[in-house]
Amino acid sequence: MLEKLGIDIEYLVAAMLILLIILLITTMIMIMKYNQLASKYRKFMKGANGKSLEERVLSRFREIDSNKAQITDAVSRIKLLEDARDTSFKKIALKRYDAFAEMGGKLSYSFCLLNDENDGFIMTSMHNREGCYTYVKEVIKGNTFLMLSDEEKEVLEEAVSMRETLNTR
Repeated sequence: MLEKLGIDIEYLVAAMLILLIILLITTMIMIMKYNQLASKYRKFMKGANGKSLEERVLSRFREIDSNKAQITDAVSRIKLLEDARDTSFKKIALKRYDAFAEMGGKLSYSFCLLNDENDGFIMTSMHNREGCYTYVKEVIKGNTFLMLSDEEKEVLEEAVSMRETLNTR
């Protein structure tokens, strides 16, 4: 009957044999993959019944919730630090000098503290034989409305000229 259709039996048997070999190889691969999966499943379920498996899953969910709370807390703390950073003094200048000719040892000083907007103060302490006098002058946007000594001008210029800190927002 196949010969009437022009099909040679030998070719048909050879094609079926090749197909059978392909099916055997595919089956062997599937069995190996099944065994790997079954091994992973047994390892996952080892010593676990339904109750303990449920407890494992719930434990992981509690850990996730705890991590979320810690992250939320950390984000709020970072926000507070960023806000504090924006208003903190970052530009600092100091000059020590002898305010009076009869005094030595450079016990007088002018000290300037500014934030990124150049707001802050200049503190000057002048030391002489009778005592020590301290003055504070407010600085707004890099300027002050009071007369400045040469040393105070020097520390103000030095502090204002400092590079602004990087803003990483």
